[in-house]
Amino acid sequence: MGVLSSSATLVFNTLAGIYLLAILLRFLLQVAKADFYNPVSQGVVRITDPVIRILRRFIPGYKGIDFSCLLLALIVEAIAICVLLLLGGFAIPGPGYIITWSFVGVLFFIINIYYYAIIGSIIMSFVMMFSGSMNPHPILKLIWQLTEPVMAPVRKIIPPMGGLDFSPIFIFIAIQLIRNALITTFGITGRIAAVIIGV
Repeated sequence: MGVLSSSATLVFNTLAGIYLLAILLRFLLQVAKADFYNPVSQGVVRITDPVIRILRRFIPGYKGIDFSCLLLALIVEAIAICVLLLLGGFAIPGPGYIITWSFVGVLFFIINIYYYAIIGSIIMSFVMMFSGSMNPHPILKLIWQLTEPVMAPVRKIIPPMGGLDFSPIFIFIAIQLIRNALITTFGITGRIAAVIIGV
């Protein structure tokens, strides 16, 4: 792979990854019933709305959840895989492989969003605690709203002890087990992972 091809791959991977992140964040924030008027939520909506509005005409939502976001995420992932394969000088496989890899990529991306969101919430909680600030940043509020639906059920089983919340540890273990299961089930090698955004 030449320098120009490598640079083009890096730029495309980054831009496609940012757009895919915005799409999946929009879906997950809807599922979590997060604050729509949060500045971050508004930014995500502005980025994704032009295409979502078109897809929404054909794919209705259900109970406030916009499934057109998921379809768009799969489409973006599929296009990104094809482009990255072409930039790498590889042939594009059959539609079955592309659809499967797109599904796996979106799953991995969602898992990674929760993984880093939980880490972010832990770090920012400690920063707030030691700074003495009682007014959380809008990003922190959104992270809490995003992760609470995942952490609350675990917290019911493993309640905080001594003021410490151990639920993130068990969620991290579950995330790693899911990652390993996906890699083993779909036979994801280093070469395949290089063209799937999110893995």
